Amino acid sequence: MRKIILNLAISLDGYICDKNGGFDWIVGHGEDNKNATEAYDFDKFLDGVDTLVMGSVAYEDVVLSGLTTFDDKEVIVATHKALEARGNAKFISGDICSRILELKEVEGKNIWLFGGAGLTDSFIRENIVDEYVVAIIPTILGNGRSLFKGDYRKVDLHLDEYSINDGIAVLTYSKR
Repeated sequence: MRKIILNLAISLDGYICDKNGGFDWIVGHGEDNKNATEAYDFDKFLDGVDTLVMGSVAYEDVVLSGLTTFDDKEVIVATHKALEARGNAKFISGDICSRILELKEVEGKNIWLFGGAGLTDSFIRENIVDEYVVAIIPTILGNGRSLFKGDYRKVDLHLDEYSINDGIAVLTYSKR
């Protein structure tokens, strides 16, 4: 069965982008003395997904940086806004979690819960994320869009894998 995988980067203080929506801080710091033997293989992760789910703000951010990176994937944008369609983007609204759970039952590769914070929050609240892949960037932003909105039910996780590369810790968790 397909999995819904939340895969994103956060600052040490829990932000997924800066206050202006920027991502330029998502870089390593040249600290290779603590590198793991094997780095997280993002290309392998990408090969294992055929669908991306994102909110409208994340979609607008990705359009600016280039949606063509995901030409071979189905891109589902959860929004009530009228947005300009680009490439392979498909827009849906309503009960997004239920729609994606239905899609999860259809044969295919895994589903990447790409972000942003609002969409991610609803998936965490419904406890339907199967796997969390979180890259912790060694930066404290002080403000921005927070990954976790809070007031969730408890979700116990199991650490499946970890790696450190260039000062970035990548932690992969599954639900227990």
